[in-house]
Amino acid sequence: MPETTATVEKRKKRYGMVIDLRKCAGCSACTVACSIENNVPEGHFRTWVKEMEVGLFPDVKRIKLPRLCNHCEDPPCVKVCPVQASWQNEDGVVLIDQDRCIGCKYCIAACPYEARFINPETNTADKCSFCIHRLEVGQLPACVTTCVGGARIFGDVNDPESEISKVLSQYSVNVLKPDLGTQPFVFYIDGDGSLMAGDYSGLRLDHTIRLAPGGK
Repeated sequence: MPETTATVEKRKKRYGMVIDLRKCAGCSACTVACSIENNVPEGHFRTWVKEMEVGLFPDVKRIKLPRLCNHCEDPPCVKVCPVQASWQNEDGVVLIDQDRCIGCKYCIAACPYEARFINPETNTADKCSFCIHRLEVGQLPACVTTCVGGARIFGDVNDPESEISKVLSQYSVNVLKPDLGTQPFVFYIDGDGSLMAGDYSGLRLDHTIRLAPGGK
């Protein structure tokens, strides 16, 4: 189980996601389901799968790395928003108030995970919301329900009986860019150090990145 702060432990619920890289087939069913569920404009993505090569020849392996908002416990995007449009609910989900957002892009610059974009239809910031509208009626995020390999596990980290808590207790997990101290709540099984610490800025779905040991 990852270390948690006092703030997390005080929450009645703390939603998070585990992505098992051993099970991700790179089929992008999650991306399609998310785009349909959330009416994401063409050419933009709330979740996507990055195909990567890690290591140096001959010790090279190919990895599919699903990406999305990390719903950090200490989200830098919330801190920089000048109109409080980016905010965090009581369950730890980072959200955007579309009525308040002025499209200044401060949050996009502050996010170290390249998870945000300006929606060209609304001219406001957009990103993964863990399908908050589905959570409110007791349903799982669309990407979780459509993952053919069962690679995505979602739930309440503070509930010891939840599937995600049991998985976190059983497996060693990593987060992206842990040195930044943002405390991401998207965890990866089988993600090595070079993969988790890598710089993926400017990459898109059709790019392959090759990382040497240490993320260089």
